[in-house]
Amino acid sequence: MSALEEAIERPEAVRSFAARSPLHGLDRHTVGFADVLAQSVAAIAPAAASAMAVLMVADLAGGATVLVMALATIITFLVARTINQFTRRFAASGSLYTYAARGLGTTAGLATGAAIVVGYAFISVFALLGGAHYATMLVTRLWPQLPATPIALGALVIEAAVLAIVLVRGIRLSSRVALVVELVSVALILLLLIVLLVQIGPIHPAAIFSPEDVSVAGVAGGAVLAITAFVGFESSATLGVEARSPLKNIPRAIVWSVGVAGVFYLIAGYTQIAGADAIGGTTSVALLDELASRFGLSAWAAVADVGIATSGLACAIASTTALTRIVFALARDGVAPTELGRTHRRHRTPVGAIAVAAPPITLIPIAVVAAGVSPWDAMKAVLLISASGYIVAYVLVCIAAPLFLRRIGEVTAGSVIVAVSAAAALTGCLTVYLAAEATAGNPGVWLTVGIAVIAAALIRWRRRSPIGEVGRYDEPVAAHVLGGVARSGSAGDGSAGDGSSSANGGEPGDADG
Repeated sequence: MSALEEAIERPEAVRSFAARSPLHGLDRHTVGFADVLAQSVAAIAPAAASAMAVLMVADLAGGATVLVMALATIITFLVARTINQFTRRFAASGSLYTYAARGLGTTAGLATGAAIVVGYAFISVFALLGGAHYATMLVTRLWPQLPATPIALGALVIEAAVLAIVLVRGIRLSSRVALVVELVSVALILLLLIVLLVQIGPIHPAAIFSPEDVSVAGVAGGAVLAITAFVGFESSATLGVEARSPLKNIPRAIVWSVGVAGVFYLIAGYTQIAGADAIGGTTSVALLDELASRFGLSAWAAVADVGIATSGLACAIASTTALTRIVFALARDGVAPTELGRTHRRHRTPVGAIAVAAPPITLIPIAVVAAGVSPWDAMKAVLLISASGYIVAYVLVCIAAPLFLRRIGEVTAGSVIVAVSAAAALTGCLTVYLAAEATAGNPGVWLTVGIAVIAAALIRWRRRSPIGEVGRYDEPVAAHVLGGVARSGSAGDGSAGDGSSSANGGEPGDADG
């Protein structure tokens, strides 16, 4: 018998591993790169964002819309590079919350967790409203006599049902459904954009930049809205436990999703601005539809509306998927109630978090539309709240990264420059944007302030009680190590006698199922 064969047959005992990961219960290491990429792409929802975000950016940035989209791409790429300082080193379900806790400590970690929960929750509401908005436009185009509000409510109810089913059934179903929907939607819109570009004709320099209606406040506000077209790119990091080769696949998914979305947005932005210039301007809230109608492509616009509506649903699925993983991580760290860390015995999904997160996300847009508010008007306030949550979380993680790298002895000048540049740009743009929107009377500003006050009060209250280790991540367990023997009494390992200490055994199911 060779030395290798003898080591396998009679491995030396290794006692430094836990019986279970702190994040046990999820379907560990089963999700491939395509599913991880699908999570980030669907959360970004480039099909829906190309139609909705570009129009909102144009309202603020004016003639600098395309350049602002390019600026947002650069800033988002810097943030992605910084987040990947963490994703290349450990896998976690808590994503940005876990990263900030590792770099800045408990209080900053909780603040980041609160901010990203707000970001994911309200972007899900925004996406459901967007899906209902485009579904309503599609139906009323075919049957103009039908009232808009009942159609929007019906669309929201259908979206809510699909969202709940897919979330419980598991990440592989949700990511694949979202990826197929998004790919088809992007293909439909890209074809429409290409045809419109041909119809519009030669390049319009004024569509790339025109000094008309350009201001510092408009550029900063437009940059914030443009960045919201990318938010969710980091959501694949919430699959750190469930992904195969997470330290390789998640960083790739994050960078690829930002790069592809950035190119797509630049094409969409230029096409819509040049098209609006070609037809002499417009005040439409569905610019792609109007351009298609003006250039004799009404039937294609109807098909694109289907793509945009379903893209909104895919975004809601992906964003809520990420949200539930964050809530799950908070519960496993002892920050949130333990019940929220419960997982499904069969599907191995965080059903405790789903049961708390899904109802308000689906009921809020239904209540708003039932109250007589149009989906488009509601989307403007909701987007501001979501953007504020995301950007605050991004800023805190960018501050945390250099400190984390210094602590582990791997800080470089380049990583510091990238992180500080991203944090400064995000902070400046958000400050100017919120000031401008407050002056304009956007109710989302005061809702954001109210949510921030509530979050701060909850964090202060929670800090009065002892909190264990915050920001825990997935760790190798005894069952996955040759000769592994679970240490007894270790935090987060469950019971030592759960049968997982065999070197050849698989990871046990979740006892909390």
